[in-house]
Amino acid sequence: MKKTGTINTTLINIILAAMFLSIGMVLPFFTAQIKEIGDTLLPMHIPVMLCGMICGGKYGFATGLALPFLRSLSFTMPPMYPNAVWMAIELATYGLVVGLIYSKFSKGRKIWIYISLIISMIAGRIAWGISKAVLLGGAGKSFTFSAFIFGGFVDALPGILLQLLLIPPIIMIINRKKY
Repeated sequence: MKKTGTINTTLINIILAAMFLSIGMVLPFFTAQIKEIGDTLLPMHIPVMLCGMICGGKYGFATGLALPFLRSLSFTMPPMYPNAVWMAIELATYGLVVGLIYSKFSKGRKIWIYISLIISMIAGRIAWGISKAVLLGGAGKSFTFSAFIFGGFVDALPGILLQLLLIPPIIMIINRKKY
């Protein structure tokens, strides 16, 4: 375990991950828990990606994995099956990938914030598409490639832009305090 001064870094990361999990529980209320608005603005993605970048990939993974299930159990949104399942796979992928890439390559450079985000967005959407196809296929329904492109990219474009506008300045402010 690493230590920062006299405070344990692991403990700090656990506390921060819990904070990001709490933020992820609350943010969807700003979209009035309306599925279509949430599918467009992606309010649970932001705290998971921040968690991965700030705390590391394993914390981002755990936060992303837990968040849809906790929201489903607490507020019935997203519906537990199949939505919370494929969302958990998607969000866990975002948190893991963004955290691993950012921690490995960033060295405090701004460009790696964007590279990490974009790569994690692609990986998360691929994980979402595969898991959605498998879960729907198991229920005898289809999930076409055009539905994947529309749902994962076209419909989500406002949320993707929101992430690219909000997350980098937050990380840059945090990095100024750190370095």
